[in-house]
Amino acid sequence: MPLASIPSPSQGVWYLFGVVPLRAYALCIVLGVIAAVVLGERRWRARGGEPGTIVDLAVWAVPFGLVGGRLYHVITDWQLYFGPDAPKEPIEALFIWQGGLGIWGAIALGALGVWFGCRGRGISLSAVADTVAPGVALAQAIGRWGNYFNQELFGSPTDLPWGLEIDPDRPGTVPGEDTYHPTFLYESIWDLGLALVLIWAGRRFALRHGRVFALYVAGYTVGRFWIEGLRVDPAHHILGLRLNQWTSIIVFLGAVAYFWYARNKSNEEKVRATPDPTADPAADLGDPADPAHPSDQADEADEAGESDGAEPAGDAGDHGSGKAGAETPAGASPAPVSAAPAEGDRSDGDAEGTAREEAPRAALGTLAAEGTVDPAHPAGEAEPAENDDQPGKAPGASAGAARDDDLHEEVTGTTASEGGKERR
Repeated sequence: MPLASIPSPSQGVWYLFGVVPLRAYALCIVLGVIAAVVLGERRWRARGGEPGTIVDLAVWAVPFGLVGGRLYHVITDWQLYFGPDAPKEPIEALFIWQGGLGIWGAIALGALGVWFGCRGRGISLSAVADTVAPGVALAQAIGRWGNYFNQELFGSPTDLPWGLEIDPDRPGTVPGEDTYHPTFLYESIWDLGLALVLIWAGRRFALRHGRVFALYVAGYTVGRFWIEGLRVDPAHHILGLRLNQWTSIIVFLGAVAYFWYARNKSNEEKVRATPDPTADPAADLGDPADPAHPSDQADEADEAGESDGAEPAGDAGDHGSGKAGAETPAGASPAPVSAAPAEGDRSDGDAEGTAREEAPRAALGTLAAEGTVDPAHPAGEAEPAENDDQPGKAPGASAGAARDDDLHEEVTGTTASEGGKERR
């Protein structure tokens, strides 16, 4: 007679409004999935992934995992549903709410579903596997409590103070024994500790490229091998070991091999979807320009032209002198036009500076009147470099001044030299 024991729940199903069944086994699975998604989502965002990715992948993983888990259970325990001595009807193989999910089938098909989701989003499966590994262990720790409510998958009889009380009419009980090893509790504690180890090891050793998931698989199989040896429910035996123990050995070796193989991987793992190459990058920067109204582009071109350099002084002189000549009355002396006024022009009181400036122009006007120099092609235009090098004057200033004198003579009938004499 044990000194203490863990009582089993009196029921595992409740009815809402007396009609809708609420099964504890299903609730434990749902709570486990929610916990795994929440933890995985937080870890994924911390890794730089796009928020909501793990939630979307769970839409793939959960249905695939449930189907895979049930298939594994039915295949490995087919004698429960098929055959003349089967205690259950074949149709009950579909009654997932009654319990019976094989973890290896759930992980295998669940991973297949995640693979489909990762391909659709353009992200690395290994990065997702490392991210969700602690969450999967946490989900198992919670989901195992469904076995507690169903009073199933318990261990051999024990007198330990944490022995689990099982109803005598449950399958697998031993006559005269009341308490059994609570294998659900052992595995729940093991999985919870494994989740913490995975989080710590992933950070401590910077495990990447699926190595955290491989560590989860290896760690789980060690605990499962031990716990499986305590169970007394019917199972196939090979060389004295239960089928799930052999499965644990094989999977453990595969996980260790991958963990070692991936130790030198250094390629980048994608945690965000690859940008669409057909997308228009300008769409996120503002409204595209209207081809029918390219005024913005024209304004930008004008501004660019102004920043590159001002209009040459010679051209400015042409336009400015033409306007000035048209508006200046006959006999008047127009002001000389140039890109930069000479020093003598800045000081009206300096007669000497004015004379020095206008002496060359007067001489040029005289030569033009005698026909010695072609007014349309003065010698000053042949040497623009010398004019450009003079400080305070823009390129082409002399040429512009010569053309001003020409135009002035045509309009007023007076040469620039004569005008200069009048000013003096």
